[in-house]
Amino acid sequence: MIRDGVLRGEVAEAARVLARLGLVTAFGHVSARAGDSMLITPAADLAGVTAASVIEVPLAARVLPAGAPAEAWAHLALYRARPDAAAIARAQPAAAFAVAAVVTVMVPVHGQAAWLGESVPVYGDAALLRSADRAERAASCLPAGEALLLRGNGALTLGAAPGLAVARMWLLAAACDVYLAALAASRAASGASPVTTLSDGEIVSWRAVGGELLPRLWEHLRSGPGSAGPGSARPGSGEEQGQGQPGDHRRPPAPRVMPLDLREEREPHGGAPDREQA
Repeated sequence: MIRDGVLRGEVAEAARVLARLGLVTAFGHVSARAGDSMLITPAADLAGVTAASVIEVPLAARVLPAGAPAEAWAHLALYRARPDAAAIARAQPAAAFAVAAVVTVMVPVHGQAAWLGESVPVYGDAALLRSADRAERAASCLPAGEALLLRGNGALTLGAAPGLAVARMWLLAAACDVYLAALAASRAASGASPVTTLSDGEIVSWRAVGGELLPRLWEHLRSGPGSAGPGSARPGSGEEQGQGQPGDHRRPPAPRVMPLDLREEREPHGGAPDREQA
């Protein structure tokens, strides 16, 4: 029960940060795996979400409970398809719509974008994910990696804790902005549209430090201007938030190192100081 209460607080805080960052308007949600269930934000403005308003949904649910967002199916499908995923963020960054309209996969063009995966696939059906079938088709497009662009419908990001999923959503929005800027500059310079993406080796090297650095990004985002909000007292002393999941968003933790693989986000790494989750 104590852990459940802490996790509800993490979900609510991550949702409020997602709203403060301007990555959602009236729509969007954050969830976390909780045993055989998930905890998800209600169909409401995320800026006002509290721990008490978070809704529990069984992972095997065939019907969504009252108050749950209609696209909760997307979260359920990803938890079923990706046992390594512990948290999910759903948002609509404007640049994500643009990138998903011009590519079928986005390869990182700057280092931090590699913390989203070796590449970011695009699910090509713009219909809302308001059924189990549609959600499962979308989830099948993300067998690995930590971010999925939904053509005409925003994006989903994964994490070992709610804060890390939100940090990835912010990073995905930034990566889409960078990609579009690079594409525009390339076309202006040559009339063609090649963009120089990171090499495989460069992607590996950047993913190796994700476990160390992504939690620092979350700490920066969560403590930004206007970070206080409903129920803003953070659950526990930070190190309790998401306890047992290295590199997540608790305070005061020196970010714990975790590999970019979501399963490894849960296990501290010795040795090289440059590994984490995605």
